[in-house]
Amino acid sequence: MPPSNSWIRLQPLSEASDNAAEIALTMSLDNRGLAYGDGFFTTMGVIDGLILWSDYHQQRLDSHADALQLDIDSQALLATLQTQAKQLQQGMLKLIVTRAAQDVRGYGYAPSTSGSACEVWLKSSAMPIATAEQLRLPNGRLVPVQPVASATCLSSQLACLPPPLAGLKSLNRLDNVLASAELQRVKAQILKSNPFLPANHLSSNHLSASAEPNIGEGLLRDMSGHWVEGTMSNVFYQLSESPFAKSSNPPHLQNNSNYLSTGQWYTPSMAQSGVAGVMRQVLIDGLSTTEQPVIIRSLSDKDLPHLSQLFFCNALRGIMPMSSLKLLSGEVVGFKSQKNIG
Repeated sequence: MPPSNSWIRLQPLSEASDNAAEIALTMSLDNRGLAYGDGFFTTMGVIDGLILWSDYHQQRLDSHADALQLDIDSQALLATLQTQAKQLQQGMLKLIVTRAAQDVRGYGYAPSTSGSACEVWLKSSAMPIATAEQLRLPNGRLVPVQPVASATCLSSQLACLPPPLAGLKSLNRLDNVLASAELQRVKAQILKSNPFLPANHLSSNHLSASAEPNIGEGLLRDMSGHWVEGTMSNVFYQLSESPFAKSSNPPHLQNNSNYLSTGQWYTPSMAQSGVAGVMRQVLIDGLSTTEQPVIIRSLSDKDLPHLSQLFFCNALRGIMPMSSLKLLSGEVVGFKSQKNIG
């Protein structure tokens, strides 16, 4: 097992082998992921030596390999990752796949029936994965639920991409980088304007009942003007005719399992921009057999004042419920009390 937070290259031994050799290497400056963003990545949580949502991560390996014409044996790779997870026990595995160096000069590559050869890089990070509160989906799977936070609309925008690339967790993430920087500036400004807040207020999950909830995520538009996702997460929402909230006091969570099964949930399409996340698909599949399965629907400016519920989600943190959303105009949309989470 490599030291925590160190990168290794997973080099297949042979086509017949289910294992891979670990080679500690320095990445070449000719690596196509570094030069062109030619590849993709996925981040996996590990608890008790098992990869969370491993079947969905394998789906991502297969779909991304197909879209980018990469030669990946996802079953053998998952077996290797599971060995790493068993040694890690609890934490995070980050996998980066890049196309191997090509004889073709420049951007070009020589495709084959099995796809281009690739390099696979892995980092293991020991860290706690919060599972104190969990929500059981109708299909029986458990999803972590984080403490309530607030959200804000960001002015940064996501690129619109052609069909082969839209929805992929590719290595081209500069729009998310800039959006995340904007979110950090917003948090810093709030802290600066209220010097009496504790230094960890904007990142702490342990706030008093009277405190304003921390800013947990920023909502992003794409270049067509539709609101698509968070800086590091997908978004789900419900609609009502509720006016702008007069107060953004945080609700109190109470133990109830109806949060996802009460009301109609929507999530934006990933057909033009954004990342089709693992947890997004887990939730879509988990609610697919209920009376109100998730509906794929665009989220526009005119919808924002009529939001009644909003949460973000990703594969590491699970569901991140929001108490309010601050619009670009400065107005705040408050959501009905989250009494049905847990």
